[in-house]
Amino acid sequence: MAVLGKIRERSIFLILVIGMALFAFVISGVFTDPGMSSQEPIGKVNGEDISIEEFRNQVDFLERNYNLSGMVAVNNVWDQTVRNKVLKTQFELSGIESGKDHIEFILSQNPSFNSDSRFLNEAGIFEIEKFIDLILEMKSTNPQSYEQWKNQEQIFQSQSNEQIYLNLIRSGINFTQKDGENEYFFQNDNVDIEYVQIPYSSIADSLITYKKSDIKKYIESNRNDFKVEASRNIEFVIFEEKPSLEDENAIKIRLQAFLNEKKEYNNVSKLEESIPSLLTTKNITEFVNENSEIKFDSIYLPKGSLATDHANILFNLDNDQTYGPYIDGEYYKISRMLNKKKGGSVRASHILISYKGAQSANPQISRSKLEAKKEANRILRLAKRKPDTFSELAFEFSDGPSKSSGGDLGFFQEGAMVKPFNDYAFSKRKGSIGLVETDFGFHVIKVVAKEDIVLLASIAEKNIPSEETSDKVFNLATKFEINLSKNLNLNALAAENDYIVKPVNGIRILDDNLPGLSNQRRVVQWLFSEDVEVNDYKRFDLSNGGYLIAQVTDIIEDGLSSVSNASFRVLPEVLNSKKAVLIIKQNDNKLSLEDLAKSNNVEIKKALALNQKNATISGSGREPLLIGHAFGLNTNQISDFIIGEYGVYKIKVLKKSKVSDNENYDSNKFNFIISYQNQLLNNSRSNLDNAVYQVAKETSDIVDNRSLYY
Repeated sequence: MAVLGKIRERSIFLILVIGMALFAFVISGVFTDPGMSSQEPIGKVNGEDISIEEFRNQVDFLERNYNLSGMVAVNNVWDQTVRNKVLKTQFELSGIESGKDHIEFILSQNPSFNSDSRFLNEAGIFEIEKFIDLILEMKSTNPQSYEQWKNQEQIFQSQSNEQIYLNLIRSGINFTQKDGENEYFFQNDNVDIEYVQIPYSSIADSLITYKKSDIKKYIESNRNDFKVEASRNIEFVIFEEKPSLEDENAIKIRLQAFLNEKKEYNNVSKLEESIPSLLTTKNITEFVNENSEIKFDSIYLPKGSLATDHANILFNLDNDQTYGPYIDGEYYKISRMLNKKKGGSVRASHILISYKGAQSANPQISRSKLEAKKEANRILRLAKRKPDTFSELAFEFSDGPSKSSGGDLGFFQEGAMVKPFNDYAFSKRKGSIGLVETDFGFHVIKVVAKEDIVLLASIAEKNIPSEETSDKVFNLATKFEINLSKNLNLNALAAENDYIVKPVNGIRILDDNLPGLSNQRRVVQWLFSEDVEVNDYKRFDLSNGGYLIAQVTDIIEDGLSSVSNASFRVLPEVLNSKKAVLIIKQNDNKLSLEDLAKSNNVEIKKALALNQKNATISGSGREPLLIGHAFGLNTNQISDFIIGEYGVYKIKVLKKSKVSDNENYDSNKFNFIISYQNQLLNNSRSNLDNAVYQVAKETSDIVDNRSLYY
């Protein structure tokens, strides 16, 4: 519970927490001992190794099943693994351990289990005994599934441990009535002041002298604000391997040849044979598949799915009319119109009224088929009476999965739906509302929209550079690399050849991408290798073709920011502190606000109803020190010089208003105190989950070796 003190000092903690259900492979079964790995760890948390073998298995799992790749998968697994182990340490320190009852409770609250008909009794209530019977059967009949269940069970146990732990922390956070009273005064006691501000901007920077040691001293005095991670700065030039104009023209000529029949001599038959064109072929599927890099697709497409710049022309072709060559993404294509279906794609919404025994019906549905039909007819009448309310009716009454989207099923083509539904949707006009019956129940259907679709046969060739172009790019990159070895000045060399130089600063050891370039892990690994120094350079192959030549411009190690890197942040503070000394020295004999204002050609301003909760003064900015001084002065008392955020101030208190002096306060004191006590409690307990983890993580000993393996 040592984290309690820190939590109350912190505000909002934002951390990435991957859902527990994503990691059904993180820990072994709750009723078995965890396995051990003999390989070197990828990291440690509080002295406990993170096995590289287990870690890689988890990364592979994410890449295979969740379409994550590279360092995204690595970092997700790392974050969740560290979280599990950090919280595990807290569980052990607190003596928390979930038992069978806790896991049973979690199962009973989980929709994946409490709505599964296999585990419900006759009253439709989740029954743990039915679930246990299935697990026991699985143990003997399906060992692989049983092992997966043990992994999932361990995750449920971890979730339960976490909830118990957080509840203990939550119950330990409290505020007294005195705390509530102080908070009430803090927010509602007011002070009115008049003040003179001599802004720092009134003194030119050129009048202030400073030394490099002043900046260094400031950094040392504010170490927490200037801690930096190891990083690297580079500049690079890209040699893109793009198809030339000649390459693209050659592709177009090859594609245009498929629009004309040609004669070829057959060595087998010893006869000259006619080779059909895209227009005259009798077997379009075979012709396209033999000649195109994209196989024939018999799916009809709406206009919006065609190549954007050519959609109008393609969509309005007559049957057997051709078009192209044209560019579509990475491919050049020629296309032939095969067929067009008017209204061939329908968008519909529906409200499903299911009944007990209907296909895929929710086990909790108890209405009979007759009752379902009556209900469907009632909703049909409502929908016809007010068609614009169809989505609201779906939200309220539908038993189908499309309920959450107002019944909207999107666009679909002929045959995508069961026959009664399909027949209604494609035979009725837009706006029609009707009722059909299927094995799933009764459907109140609204035909929302219809659109024409077309079937095209296209021959495609990827728009890639020729070997000649690729060789030219290779030679240019090689020449640049050789010349760079002679003078080590990438910028000058790039300028001579009219190449664009791209600088990237602040590259960190676990970064995976560069601006505009993904999957550049090899570059980052090179930058953080032990023998790399400033001005070193290297060439890298790009995954999409071409080359990147990078040169190191700066190497920043862990520790405090250097004077040169931090000066843009520190210098204004150093200058302001010296200006404050000068301002006070120049005005030391000005005791009244009037004299001070006149001498510095500024106005005396007023600020009314200031409180200690809001440190902002209208027209002057955030000045917490000034407001603190105001509450420490007596009425009509003038302050000494106050060094603020935006200038040097003198203030005079005009009036103080304490809520405790108000008659209303005495009669409602208890309610005020309780209200603000609860406010403190609610604010403190909000974001508790993240706060607890963040504090526990900061107090943990974490060794991160990811960069050694990835």
